[in-house]
Amino acid sequence: MSVNAYERIWMWVATFLIAAFVIVIVLTAGMQAVHPPSHVETLDPATLDAHPEFGKPGVFEQPDGRIVVVMVAAMFAFAPDPVEVPAGRPVTFRITSSDVLHGFAVAGTNANTMVMPGYVSQFTYTFNKPGEYPIVCNEYCGLMHHAMTAKLVVKERQR
Repeated sequence: MSVNAYERIWMWVATFLIAAFVIVIVLTAGMQAVHPPSHVETLDPATLDAHPEFGKPGVFEQPDGRIVVVMVAAMFAFAPDPVEVPAGRPVTFRITSSDVLHGFAVAGTNANTMVMPGYVSQFTYTFNKPGEYPIVCNEYCGLMHHAMTAKLVVKERQR
């Protein structure tokens, strides 16, 4: 039984496309592998208790008026909890993990980052509306992942 010429052409085209897709995936995975950016801060997650910044997490007002929230994510809690920040001012979050990969998301906002052990995740967000916002872990981190929450309290600015 012979294969029709048109069928043979389409078999070669399909084989070529599959081979091209596999080659492109292998090349991009090997040449452009995902790595943290080169300017990230690293630290040893085993020695966080002795770290000058992450040893005592909290909310700090800098001399220039900036608000910095230093947090540590660990199975299955965020420290500090609750976090109180003023409304209408930029808040810089500096977060790390002491154990496994975690997520950090302030529900109802775009404040969201991945928290990796050994790295410092940093972002700045301005909360304009006072109120209480739940902080949740949005990366599966273990059996009690669903209970890993904290509270962010955004207070009205004092005049």
